[in-house]
Amino acid sequence: MIRVLVFGQSGQLARCLAQEATCFANIELNFVGRSRCDLEYPWNIAEIIDKMRPDIVINAAAYTAVDLAESEPDRAVAVNATAVKVMSELTAKHAIPFIHFSTDYVFDGSAVKPYVETDRVAPLGIYGQTKLAGEQAVRDLNPRHVIFRTSWLYSPFGKNFVKTMCRLLAETDEVKVVDDQIGCPTSAYDLAHGVLQVLPAFVTERSPAFGTYHVVSDQPLSWCAFTRRIQVLGADVFGPEWPGGDRRITPISTDQFPSKVKRPAYSVLSNRKVREALGVNFPSMTESLGRVLTDLNKVTATRKRIF
Repeated sequence: MIRVLVFGQSGQLARCLAQEATCFANIELNFVGRSRCDLEYPWNIAEIIDKMRPDIVINAAAYTAVDLAESEPDRAVAVNATAVKVMSELTAKHAIPFIHFSTDYVFDGSAVKPYVETDRVAPLGIYGQTKLAGEQAVRDLNPRHVIFRTSWLYSPFGKNFVKTMCRLLAETDEVKVVDDQIGCPTSAYDLAHGVLQVLPAFVTERSPAFGTYHVVSDQPLSWCAFTRRIQVLGADVFGPEWPGGDRRITPISTDQFPSKVKRPAYSVLSNRKVREALGVNFPSMTESLGRVLTDLNKVTATRKRIF
């Protein structure tokens, strides 16, 4: 049995890890949420690691409010950089492998082809800068590390684009969506399953697989194109009582959608390395998005409304 300590409990990724773990009988996940360890004040990380002495540590927690980070840089630094540095130091001290998650926002979006793991990083805002600082701490302090960069996560849990669009499509006649930012919408279910699938490889003493990987879906889309996919599949999943299937979706430019921080116009990540080195392959977007919408429908149905 592989004993895993997971920092994070209520976020999208942590909740999907918990759900997908039922498929892996040889992996035991132990979650630590904010009530036990607030990563803005990471004074008891050492106590938690010392007490459990896990086989591997996963950091599934992060400060992800991209716009808010511009006015709360201290909070973003504390969670995305300082706490990660502490985890890296302590896992290295005990010779424990460390898995950390990062983001497409470490790039500036100026590329014209999918980013590979060795491409130049140049984050545009505080969020991306703090995530990059976390990456650097992991690499500098624990040689037995894995950094999984992902993008545009969605799931039935927490706040995310899919849930927001389902609500807006149900509530408004017209939904205006940015059409000039391109990325890889990725199901947190798929990410969690892929990580758990390869996790045993990182527990070995001399694993050759340590390093940085891009783990995203295979289909780049704009936010607007993704919304159209949500609408089509949503109509099938939610049924004729869902009004969102008939709403108008209007493409707009980034300039028409005010934001405190500039976002990468092109943040497509190549997942070739993780496929070839670790054998991680994701389902089609139709399957992945369909599963999330189906589970979302189950949750909302218990509340007697779609959203």
